[in-house]
Formats: sequence, C-alpha cells, structure tokens
Amino acid sequence: MTVEADYRARYDTTLFPIAEKLEALLQDLFWGQPRIDRISTRPKSVDRFVGKASALTNEGKQKYDDPLHQIQDQIGARIITFYKDDVHRISDEVQRYFHAIESKDMLPENEWEFGYFGNHHVLMLQQDLIDPAFDLKLVPFCFELQIKTLFQHAWSEANHDLGYKPGQQPLESDELRQLAFTSAQAWGADRVFNDLFLKRKSQ
Repeated sequence: MTVEADYRARYDTTLFPIAEKLEALLQDLFWGQPRIDRISTRPKSVDRFVGKASALTNEGKQKYDDPLHQIQDQIGARIITFYKDDVHRISDEVQRYFHAIESKDMLPENEWEFGYFGNHHVLMLQQDLIDPAFDLKLVPFCFELQIKTLFQHAWSEANHDLGYKPGQQPLESDELRQLAFTSAQAWGADRVFNDLFLKRKSQ
C-alpha cells in the first residue's frame, strides 16, 4: 500500500473517533477556565498529510523515512484564548493532565522578523481515548496541541491558506513582506489588548 492509502485507512477508522473523544476531554478539563474562546480538535487531512510526508530537506532528501510514525500532528488540538498572558497559564494546566514529549514557544528566528507565533505541545495520547477494538497499528502514539491567542490563530490560518496550498506558486519577496507586516500588526494588537487587560485587572 502507498503512504496515502495507509493514512486514509487510519484517518477513516481511528483518527476521527479519537479526535472527537479528545475534544470532549479537553472541553471537560477546561470547563470554567476564564478567557478561552474555543477548543477544537481534528485529524490532519489526507492531502495535508501526504504533502507533509513528501517534504524534502534543504539537501533534497526525503524528510521522513517513516511518516506514519514520525509525523506527530496526525491529530491536532487547539485552545484559543483572548490574551497572551493566558497562553502560558493554560500551557501549565495542560502539562498537569498530559505527558509532554515536547513543549515550546514557536517564534520567528530573530527579533527583527515577524511570522508565526504560538505555543506548541506534543503530548502522549491517553489510553482511555483509544477504543480497545482499534487496530493499534493504526493509532498514533501522540497528538499536537497548539495554544494561541485569537490574533495568532487568525494570522496563522490566513497565512497557511495563502502560502501553503499544494501546487501554488511560491510567494514573492514583496508578498512575504506583506505577510510579515500583518504578523507585526497582530503581535502589536495582542500586546495592546494584554496590557489593557492587565491594567484593568489590577484596578
């Protein structure tokens, strides 16, 4: 079977039901937490998985030898919150409930650049999310959780739609600068809203 066929079998039989159970669990764990806009989960689409699985390194070699085991975001979860100060509060709560394989803040490479911002975790799937009837060869061992503000989320969704669709021409230099400009605006808006929130909170 091809990687696409293998993933499609996994997508149809296990990823969707696990994602649904995971969303219900996250909703339950964070019920009543302040300033959470939404919690959602979804399996990575077949097209996006195949695109990622076929990615090349800068040297032109295949990035993944065994994509079905190496790609960690086959199930993705998101928690979207209002303000930047809430991101790490929620991150700390997440790590109380899940075993983290990796946790990091995603930032541009230096302070003079603007682009993607977000808080990412690769977390072990809890056993009670996995139906005993599932073929375990089709079940990933982990999922990816992203915690972002509303502005970070909006920017990353638009950026992905504009710049990462298969078959599209690469963005030109001026277009990349326009995306960086919008990222800087989103960063500034987050900063202003967070500062106003902290000021009002202290009064």
